Amino acid sequence: QVQLVESGGGLVQAGGSLRLSCAASGSIFSIRTMGWYRQAPGKQRELVAAITSGGSTSYSDSVKGRFTISRDNAKNTVYLQMNSLKPEDTAVYLCNARNVMSVFWGQGTQVTVSS
Repeated sequence: QVQLVESGGGLVQAGGSLRLSCAASGSIFSIRTMGWYRQAPGKQRELVAAITSGGSTSYSDSVKGRFTISRDNAKNTVYLQMNSLKPEDTAVYLCNARNVMSVFWGQGTQVTVSS
């Protein structure tokens, strides 16, 4: 099992920045990929960014150039640096971890961007 705890959400004005953190514990040796998803009210959950155990990253087109995903293996933590935030970035952001058998989710952290 893998446990994920997110932090760093909050309220920010458009154009501002936030950094989300996701601390992993448990069977972390088995994790292959970690990512950030988001879900806004009435919308489907969407992948925002992902990073593999080898450090390869991928981003949705909507955040490319504004968000950066990174990981600190020593701290078992993945970060999402969000810059130039827009009101449409408002959502619950959820951390995700995958191994060969399972998918794990954190509880989510709210990000609200005011115009």
